[in-house]
Amino acid sequence: MKPTIHSPSSDLVDFVMSYWTLESSQDLTPTKNTIIPDGTMKLIFHFGDLYKHHPKTGNSFLLPRCFLIGQLTQPYIVEPTGITGTFIVRFHPNGFLPFTSIPIHQMENTAVPLHKLFGEKGMEIENDILTASSNSERIHHIESFLRTQLNTEEVADRIVKAAIETIATTNGHISIHELSKQRNLNRRILSRKFSSSVGLSPKQLSKIVRLQATLKTLLHKKETKLTQVALENSYFDQAHFIKDFKEFTGVTPKEFYGNSLKMSLIFDSQK
Repeated sequence: MKPTIHSPSSDLVDFVMSYWTLESSQDLTPTKNTIIPDGTMKLIFHFGDLYKHHPKTGNSFLLPRCFLIGQLTQPYIVEPTGITGTFIVRFHPNGFLPFTSIPIHQMENTAVPLHKLFGEKGMEIENDILTASSNSERIHHIESFLRTQLNTEEVADRIVKAAIETIATTNGHISIHELSKQRNLNRRILSRKFSSSVGLSPKQLSKIVRLQATLKTLLHKKETKLTQVALENSYFDQAHFIKDFKEFTGVTPKEFYGNSLKMSLIFDSQK
């Protein structure tokens, strides 16, 4: 199950990374899929059947038909209940800030229904997306909606944007000390700015970006020596690699490597 990916219009490119559509019959969809943190928040519209969430503690439950998934700091396990038909708006790490009145950090690891985010307008955009007959129509509706919601006074801090770009271009291989030094900003102030606009600390985002780069190494190379993978991705040692890997995937690299790797990367569009 691979996503169909579309780019946003030029006036929204600073906020929206891409639009995805996922479609698949139940027999071709993994029974359970682990969504790995990638440093982005997403609006998700299920025009197909619903998905269940399996939390680490407690019973599984049905996710809303339309919702925002906040920043993930741990693996998020979902299961289809039938046919997959999903439209996704993937924001830049700090891209959702101008569209919400709810503090970003309050939505961490949480599926937030659209009516809680946008009230009556949230229910209207739900209906527009769910009844649309094509991707181009869905994109037209969501872009019109985002333009009306955009609060220019809340546009993310330029310092945070520059720091995010640095983290991305270095694949997370940069210390927070060096990052704050480059921005000529106290690391505590930088962390506060990240917390309010991204929902993650600079360190958390760097760890997630580095893990995503490591997953690509495992997927695209026939390199199975974990020590070499750890070194190539600037982990201090293999123990450090395993610790970070398990934090975000819930399993060790050896347990994860193989079919589960390919399943989980259906949500990785950076190819």
